[in-house]
Amino acid sequence: MTPLFQQIITYALLPTVALTGGGLVALFVRFGVQVRSAILHFAAGVVFSVVAVEILPDVVRLHDPLLTAVGFGVGIGLMLLIRRLTQSPEEASTKREATTSEAKSGGFPMAFLLAIGVDIFIDGLLLGIGFAAGAKEGILLAFALGVEVLSLGLATATSLTEDGIPRSRIIRLLLGLSALFFISTVGGATLLHKLPETGLDVVLSFGLAALLFLVTEELLVEAHEGPENPWLTATFFAGFLLFLILGMVA
Repeated sequence: MTPLFQQIITYALLPTVALTGGGLVALFVRFGVQVRSAILHFAAGVVFSVVAVEILPDVVRLHDPLLTAVGFGVGIGLMLLIRRLTQSPEEASTKREATTSEAKSGGFPMAFLLAIGVDIFIDGLLLGIGFAAGAKEGILLAFALGVEVLSLGLATATSLTEDGIPRSRIIRLLLGLSALFFISTVGGATLLHKLPETGLDVVLSFGLAALLFLVTEELLVEAHEGPENPWLTATFFAGFLLFLILGMVA
């Protein structure tokens, strides 16, 4: 095992532990409606910043409109298909119109979890590519992504708890998402940096669409189910600014 590969594994554990730890905190600490909304707003801001800072510039740099359209179209098409297969129109309408206490019926939010899974997978690939570009870039990106997945872990466990998912199942899901991040990081460092630019463009465009779907159709929709306050909206921009600054440092 090379020193660089050992370093990749070490720093990949930081976001992995942050994801699981954030989820466990939300699982055992009961948050109020406003705190839950703030967590979801903050997570949405961080994910949106990841799109703007890490993914979109690479897609523009690769500069292949056709491949970008293919990857983006497949990504959004898949997310819409998942939404269609896992939620009926009546359920979607009920969720939009009901209050927080009325909307939670104990159903399993498959579209939400798959969007989170895609986000985690893309984040791991980004971290792996960062280490492939250089140790300094990889280390700084590990800390930045640690902030993101910490907020995602909090948001995921909070949302699943409100949906009535059993605690033991949530823990298994958190461990699965953490393992997915670790595996995708190692894969990104060892395999993806050798991928031709055409393939990389499709992968990043796919992730771009999935992350935008996660922000607009999942995190922010969940965040707006409770009472609206200006400071809650401000947490979205705080999350965006935090990752923007960390991305600039990296």
